[in-house]
Amino acid sequence: MSNTNKGIQRFDLTGRVAIMTGAGKGLGRAMALALAEAGADMVVTSRTMEELESLAKEINAMGRKALPIQADILKPESGEDVISLAEKEMGHIDILVNNAGINIRKDAVDLQIEEFKRVLDTNLSGTFLFSQAVGKRFIKQGSGKVINVSSIMGSVTLPRQTAYSSSKGAIEMLTRVMALEWATHNVQVNSLAPTYFETDLTRPLYEDPERRAFIEERTPMGRWGQPDELAGAIIFLASEASSFITGQTIFVDGGWTAW
Repeated sequence: MSNTNKGIQRFDLTGRVAIMTGAGKGLGRAMALALAEAGADMVVTSRTMEELESLAKEINAMGRKALPIQADILKPESGEDVISLAEKEMGHIDILVNNAGINIRKDAVDLQIEEFKRVLDTNLSGTFLFSQAVGKRFIKQGSGKVINVSSIMGSVTLPRQTAYSSSKGAIEMLTRVMALEWATHNVQVNSLAPTYFETDLTRPLYEDPERRAFIEERTPMGRWGQPDELAGAIIFLASEASSFITGQTIFVDGGWTAW
């Protein structure tokens, strides 16, 4: 077998089962499809079953298994419930991608405590609870990959991002702590930090001429990201190609954080 083929195999996810939260649309959907294209069977969750069923059909069309599960990440029991059902239906779990998240853009002086808590409960507590539940399984089986979706706003920020940046910065520290605790069990925990990507969710920002121009001027590559440009990073972190990488954050940002 050639060295080239061996290199390709390092990125092959055939036989692996991945859970993706917040998979119904946007970057979550794009990353779920990327993992399926690399060979993974997918357990996909969000609050909207219709979106999940559409995604599951696309994954099935690739010849992969897909299990859509409607779940509200704000409910503390959701992580354990989803993972237990995934084990029952798919047999095992190899990869968890914590992608579900929200943002409430307000000046700090106007942000209500209920709004602040809602963002942190969704983005941070949801990530923790899913990771905790799957981490117990990964430690027992002696392998696993946890990928927490952060944001460039976890390291740099802009006005009106009080809650969001707080949650994403905390996710990166949570990633590092879990990576340290689980390293000897062959469980890698990393985070992925995207910049502004052109999706239906960001369309209002993209269609605002002033906002769009600011983002393009601030990004050294001079443009927004496209969803499929996350594929390489998510497959890398989910595959054996990243077997000696843990506790790290990979920025997919067109150079934004290089300033």
